[in-house]
Amino acid sequence: MVCIPRKNITSDERLGDLLDKCIRNHPDNDAIVYVDRDIRLSWREWGIEVDRVAKGMMAMGVQKGEKVAVWATNVPDWVTIMFATAKIGAIMLTINTNYRSAELDYVLRQSDMENLYLIDGVRDVDYVQTVYDLIPELKTQPRDSFHSEKYPHLKRVVHLGPEKYRGMYSMNEVKSLACQVSDEEYQERKDSVDVHDVTMMQYTSGTTGFPKGVMLSHFNIANDGYWLGANMNYGPTDRLCLNVPLFHCFGCVLGVMACINHGVTMCFVEVFDPVKVMTTIETEKCTAVYGVPTMFISILNHKLFPKFDFSSLRTGIMAGSPCPIKAMEEVVDKMNMKEITIVYGLTEASPGMTQTTYDEPSIEKKCSSVGKKLQGVDTVILDPDTNEPCPDGVIGEFCCKGYNVMKGYYKMPEETAKIIDSNGYLHSGDLGYRDSEGYFYVTGRIKDMIIRGGENVYPKEVEDYIYHCPGVRDVQVVGVKSKKYGEQVGAFVIKEPGSDLIEQDIIDYCRKGIAWYKTPKFIQFIDEFPMNAAGKILKYELRQEAERLWPDA
Repeated sequence: MVCIPRKNITSDERLGDLLDKCIRNHPDNDAIVYVDRDIRLSWREWGIEVDRVAKGMMAMGVQKGEKVAVWATNVPDWVTIMFATAKIGAIMLTINTNYRSAELDYVLRQSDMENLYLIDGVRDVDYVQTVYDLIPELKTQPRDSFHSEKYPHLKRVVHLGPEKYRGMYSMNEVKSLACQVSDEEYQERKDSVDVHDVTMMQYTSGTTGFPKGVMLSHFNIANDGYWLGANMNYGPTDRLCLNVPLFHCFGCVLGVMACINHGVTMCFVEVFDPVKVMTTIETEKCTAVYGVPTMFISILNHKLFPKFDFSSLRTGIMAGSPCPIKAMEEVVDKMNMKEITIVYGLTEASPGMTQTTYDEPSIEKKCSSVGKKLQGVDTVILDPDTNEPCPDGVIGEFCCKGYNVMKGYYKMPEETAKIIDSNGYLHSGDLGYRDSEGYFYVTGRIKDMIIRGGENVYPKEVEDYIYHCPGVRDVQVVGVKSKKYGEQVGAFVIKEPGSDLIEQDIIDYCRKGIAWYKTPKFIQFIDEFPMNAAGKILKYELRQEAERLWPDA
């Protein structure tokens, strides 16, 4: 199979157009599979389901431009709602599954959402009770005339399941209303949707300041998804094990949109679990799987790993946080993923800015770089002080301009202006450089860069070196505030099971191969890193822990 890229860099196809194309071209191929609950829908069957939900939403009164928020794990209805809203010109608003009461309250207020769809809950968080606590009117008012003083825009709450909850519609009820909307009304609504309309809002993680609603259009995510898939040589015989969260761009763009553009079967895992992922890969003979580095590391180190067959795999994506070279090499070797790729980007860029390709000629480039600029995207390294392009090999800020740049932050024009400059370049806040062959390399966040006595230390460089120290499973490097040097280098290390590694072993290892000022002054062994629901390591929490551990650095 050889991918034949389209002639034009960009396409004006809306999300609904792309789904309809899959249905025409591969009607009987598997579209959606859930191994653990025996769900298997062809493109034709899933298309019928999408149209039923879209018509049901229209019958409920969902208007073009209304926000439809989804607070759920990777349940079957999630991706159906994504395309149903797109077809009727509504905006899907993704909610982080780790959110609790205060965070949901913020999004309810800031987004002006009109519709909220939710599951029962995740782990120790009861979503239904959380909603009742925030919106007690749900239990006392009729559903069809509901009004909240606190959230005046909110019109409807829907439970993603057959259960009945006071004040909430069930998903079955939404689908049953589809018969009230004629095909002519439905077609008229679909025709009113423009490719540059906002189709999705995603809230950034909010590690600095309040979360911001990133507005993404059909044009943004359809085109980004196409090229991400093309660079993996995706085609209708491919099957992706999709276990990363759908509320994040990793799941819904790198995953769903890449699959929809190329007719790839989506084999979902609701919540990441190494055994469920490995079972899905083996049972469905998946050719691709995604994950952040910590996910791949947990699979590789699982005691049942040797019992599973990975021979069907060939490609996929490792992304979401800097990829350790050692982990990448093990994935290529032990999981048969010779054509795995790395994607770099951020939500505001839909999210892809750069990517390695399935046929990289050099294993070194595949494992250490984040690839070349995505087709049609002007990715550059700019000097953070002058905003001028940096020469090859010189570290600056990752920036880009093109079809992938968001339409802006919802109701935050000043914040939008801070990240998109007057020349149209989106500023990532990440540091890196480009080499003479056009490959890009990430060295860390601007705010994560450590300045020790005037010397710049890039955490990823130190992390990549320590990864190869015998006995080290994973490592994160942060700056530790110092009265004498401004900052010192600190390292949080997860040891391999049974390892008797001590702090001095790591210090001695570093002194052999990297500059003395890059060698960690402080080392702390821990069992796990703090992570958000998308699997990203929360470095700001590690910096806070460093301040607590080493206050007199």
